Amino acid sequence: MEAKMSETKKIKKPHLGRGLEALLGPMTKQTPNLDNSETASKFPTDPKLQLFQSELPIDQIEANPYQPRTVWDEQQLDTLMQSIKENGIIQPIIVRKNTDGYEIIAGERRYRAACMAGLEKVPVLERKATDDEMLELALVENIHRTDLNPIERAKAYQRFIDTFNLSQTEAAKRLGEDRTVVANHLRILNLPTDIKNMLSDQRLSMGHARAILALPNDDLRRKLANRAMAGRLSVREVERLVRKHLEGKSEKVVHIKEKEAHIVDLERRLQTLLGTKVNIKPNKRSNRGRIIIDYHSIDEFDRLTEQIGLTVEE
Repeated sequence: MEAKMSETKKIKKPHLGRGLEALLGPMTKQTPNLDNSETASKFPTDPKLQLFQSELPIDQIEANPYQPRTVWDEQQLDTLMQSIKENGIIQPIIVRKNTDGYEIIAGERRYRAACMAGLEKVPVLERKATDDEMLELALVENIHRTDLNPIERAKAYQRFIDTFNLSQTEAAKRLGEDRTVVANHLRILNLPTDIKNMLSDQRLSMGHARAILALPNDDLRRKLANRAMAGRLSVREVERLVRKHLEGKSEKVVHIKEKEAHIVDLERRLQTLLGTKVNIKPNKRSNRGRIIIDYHSIDEFDRLTEQIGLTVEE
């Protein structure tokens, strides 16, 4: 049995040259420990921005119709709900008035968590905004603060470009993104639906998608996507397979066998039992193979050894 320590990689968060401040104007720092019983005078505003502070019944507020996010992390929402129950909403939700009530411009996560927490009223900042501004603000808030999955991000970029009639370069500049980031995301919208679903569910990463796109047709892309998912291949492993195929140094990717179902099931059961990633790598030419168990700290290593009945002597 082989155990390996996963490499710790620093993930660079996307950074926007423009944030909500660029679109809403200068915002003051959050006032700590605000709750739904405090008065509107607690919320500072800049009169030039036409921001109006108040507290609104939560049933008068509607979600942003231009919200690009379609998947919400339930665990994150639950954590935020607990925080709101203890401390109230620290940063007011930004809304605009419509014919029936109010629509959220920014702060839908706080709104959803407040609903879960059972709040009857929430602090808001009201401002005027056009539909175009609503879309831009929703896109900027999500990209700038919390990662969308690759398909949500790609669709948001496409909608932004279509709405404002922009080129990829213009959109990237307006959002403070690198043009290649925008271009690569737009390319994945051309992938088959089943592969896009893998990206939406985060069974495959953006790195996998970029590599798979280099293959010449959708049949090859599907085969490699399924192989990457079933075999838990890294981005580098997928890139290597693609490169070999394109250089004509290996059999077609369609001939790469997927990991057998009983092996995948056994991996899943071991992962549930041990609480960490387990990868079974059988040798196709013999009865040998490897079982790789990931650990991420010495404490986790000790836990795993105890769980499988081993003790480490001092």
